[in-house]
Amino acid sequence: MSSITFPAAMDAAIETYLAHQRALGRGYANEERILYGLREFLGKARALDLDQSRFQGWCDLHRRLAANTRRSRGRIVRNFCLYRRRSEPDCFVPDLGSLPRPQPYRAPVLVEPEQIGRVLALATCLTPTPGSPLRPVALRLAVVLLYTAGLRRGELLRLTLHDVEPRTGVLSIRESKFHKSRLVPLSPDAAEELRRYLRQRLTPPFDARPASPLLCSGARQKPRPYTGTGLSQGIQALFDAAGVYGIDGRRPRIHDLRHSFALQALIRWYREGCDVQSRLPHLALYMGHVSIVSTAYYLHWAPSLAALASERFECRFGHLLHGGRP
Repeated sequence: MSSITFPAAMDAAIETYLAHQRALGRGYANEERILYGLREFLGKARALDLDQSRFQGWCDLHRRLAANTRRSRGRIVRNFCLYRRRSEPDCFVPDLGSLPRPQPYRAPVLVEPEQIGRVLALATCLTPTPGSPLRPVALRLAVVLLYTAGLRRGELLRLTLHDVEPRTGVLSIRESKFHKSRLVPLSPDAAEELRRYLRQRLTPPFDARPASPLLCSGARQKPRPYTGTGLSQGIQALFDAAGVYGIDGRRPRIHDLRHSFALQALIRWYREGCDVQSRLPHLALYMGHVSIVSTAYYLHWAPSLAALASERFECRFGHLLHGGRP
């Protein structure tokens, strides 16, 4: 280690590493949080630097987390150490084999339109409270935008009044994943839901400044933006009340609405007789993906989709299988 003492050396290494990655266009907000958490752990242990025992001690702090989460955090630290080794040949680098083995991700619970209809009906019947007067309309709009526009939860929470155009029904998603910004036109029904919400959201004394959040909770005198946890808990309570569960009894996660949006897009295109393959780049652009490879992760082979695809195949090539003529 250089003459610079810990923690100054660790701070400098983290800052240099983050600056390098961000110069390549990466956000690295999560990586920053993980690395400075490691730095705090080493500081409390009065360790001169990271070694195998200290790394294992840090990993033990996260033993209650899911295996994939622990593996991801370990890889973040490992990549940082590999970067340091370029200029510090003796720098410790965790063995990749010591990290938790990757586990299959849980399959999403795909939500059907009629289930969303029950959720929206229940959201409308929620009772406003003095502490959250906009709760019914805010949760209803959140479900609509997540399901019909395929937004990520973070994208929805970051929307401000300046980001919505109620007349045209277009949302401006700014600097989302991979630093991508995009315009998201809403369906006519979703745009009307947005306008209906804004008629209450813009009523005094709610904060109507352009930079204020689209979805807000709290009392009129002290409105505050929804947190990810608060929004998730509110929607999951609606799922429970509406009996929205998968065939295995699991309740959908919030991100499962994004999976459901992609599936419903495919189903709609099949029913309209569209060339589905040529539409996939449009879906990738709408969802904010860098390529259709990312979009393919959301395209699940559900029974309703399989039936439509089989019907199209039968109409197109059935005569060949049956030995007849078109």
